[in-house]
Amino acid sequence: MRTAKRVIESPHFVIRTVRCTDDHVRWSAPESSRAAQIVLVRRGRFRVESRGRRVTVEPATGYLHHADEELRFAHPAGGDVCTEVTFVDDVLTAGLDVTRSPAIPVDARLELAHRLLLRAGADPDVEAVEAVLDLLLLTLRGRPQAVPAPGREDLANRAKEAILADEPASAGLVPLARLLRTSPSHLSRTFRHHAGMPLSRYRNRVRVSRALTSLEQGETDLAGLAVSLGFNDQAHLTRVMRDELGHTPGRVRTLFAQQATAPEDHPFSGRPVVGMPGGC
Repeated sequence: MRTAKRVIESPHFVIRTVRCTDDHVRWSAPESSRAAQIVLVRRGRFRVESRGRRVTVEPATGYLHHADEELRFAHPAGGDVCTEVTFVDDVLTAGLDVTRSPAIPVDARLELAHRLLLRAGADPDVEAVEAVLDLLLLTLRGRPQAVPAPGREDLANRAKEAILADEPASAGLVPLARLLRTSPSHLSRTFRHHAGMPLSRYRNRVRVSRALTSLEQGETDLAGLAVSLGFNDQAHLTRVMRDELGHTPGRVRTLFAQQATAPEDHPFSGRPVVGMPGGC
């Protein structure tokens, strides 16, 4: 028996945690998925047969299969807990090598990317897409030319300009890549190379800067501020500001209020310096 819980949903992929309680040594009847999938194990192990190859899947070995491929499973060790990334379309998976082994060696970097992916649900359009692309690059890095060189700095600059100009397409990595006439993976890789940070981090940095401006000017409606800046809700704004600043929006507002009253609370008591010009 398998139960699945949806963790993140994007127009281009769905991420689920799957718990399986099957316990059988024999191979199951053939199954197929209409979409490509990456499956990584968090606990337990099982076996999968795909394209005539049999793989033992456990925390150090995941598997990848393509749309409409037949799979068979065996569960000689009882249940397991997995993360399943299902690609709804081929925007992120174009060019996958259909001849490679279904097995995915999982090293520490891929395991970290896997765990970070499960924490990326607050921003399914940018942050989660970047996490999935990181996962794909780590999954495929064993192939020759699996990770192409980044593009020119101009592409990163045009992405920045689109974000700063509040282009509607800049709300998501995939539509922004379409606007700039490139692929999401190429844009993500190029931006990170030239900007020194993921595109999602830069976008959050821009939004936090705008939030600081509004809070400094006396904004009190945090829910309205969050929506105006493109956050999902006030909780999302709070999480991002805490990550970037170490302070919540409420605390930042308090700090600005304290600074505004500081001169009255602590009046200058020194003697004026004779002969010095006034002004700043």
